Amino acid sequence: MKLLLIATNNPGKMREIQALLQGLELELVTPGQIGIKLEVAEVGATYAENAAAKGVAYARAAQLITLADDSGLEVDALGGCPACILPVSSPDQARRTPTAAGPCWNI
Repeated sequence: MKLLLIATNNPGKMREIQALLQGLELELVTPGQIGIKLEVAEVGATYAENAAAKGVAYARAAQLITLADDSGLEVDALGGCPACILPVSSPDQARRTPTAAGPCWNI
């Protein structure tokens, strides 16, 4: 059976991925289960870029095939905000954060 690292320590996300991969000849493990503690900055312009960065970082650290994802909330009525590139807590921080393209502080 092949080992597959799931790049999350979120139990809810892990349950969702286990359900999706049910029936495959894979043993799924989390970073915590194999002793990896890693913080990957989510500075990509898209969820796909963030997931790719996370997947590569965990794969290199673990030397295992790795599945990663990234998701977030986007509200159509707010022009798509908040998006994955808005990890800020105040308008001042948004102005100082180069990846915070198009913050929704003017609503």
